[in-house]
Amino acid sequence: MSRLTPLPIDQHEALAERFAFFEQTLGFVPNSLLTMQRKPKLVDAFIQFSAAVYDPDGEVDLGFKRLVAHVASSAAGCQYCKAHTAVSAKRHGIPVEKLEDVWNYRDSPHYTEAERVALDFALAAASQPNDVTDELFALLRTYWSEDAVVEMLSVIGLFGFFNRWNDSLATPLEVLPMETAQVHLTKGGWEAGKHMNKG
Repeated sequence: MSRLTPLPIDQHEALAERFAFFEQTLGFVPNSLLTMQRKPKLVDAFIQFSAAVYDPDGEVDLGFKRLVAHVASSAAGCQYCKAHTAVSAKRHGIPVEKLEDVWNYRDSPHYTEAERVALDFALAAASQPNDVTDELFALLRTYWSEDAVVEMLSVIGLFGFFNRWNDSLATPLEVLPMETAQVHLTKGGWEAGKHMNKG
């Protein structure tokens, strides 16, 4: 059960344009933002940061950035964010087979060596304590430019915030992420747990 109830989407008229960003990128406004809107400036700042992290003019594919977020969220244990990143990965062109094989990425034929190293980096960077070694970083740099590394690390940092936010509040999952996770993530051990929407 959610520890703070998400507020109605029309609670703050000034946030309507900001919420439209998530309706465009995800297909719905996340309950996490509806809870966060108790502090509208926080929502505004967060959405600006998200837009910068997911700038379509970056080097790293937008769909792959969602897989980076997914692996980082898995390291943190956030089922809410894993469900959300699955929805977003699909919306940004990640094939179902690749999404369903995300936790087998090291051996999966659906992942390139560059992607495997990037996901190893996501897992290590999101771990507590941080597990990025000089060797891993050097390997990452053989495949990815400095700009690409900054892009991926910004995704990991963004989800570090959201993993803590959603797990601490037991944010209830919306219908689309719940359905997507149940179809595509359960074989990898996903379960809604405290994020089950009982309302």
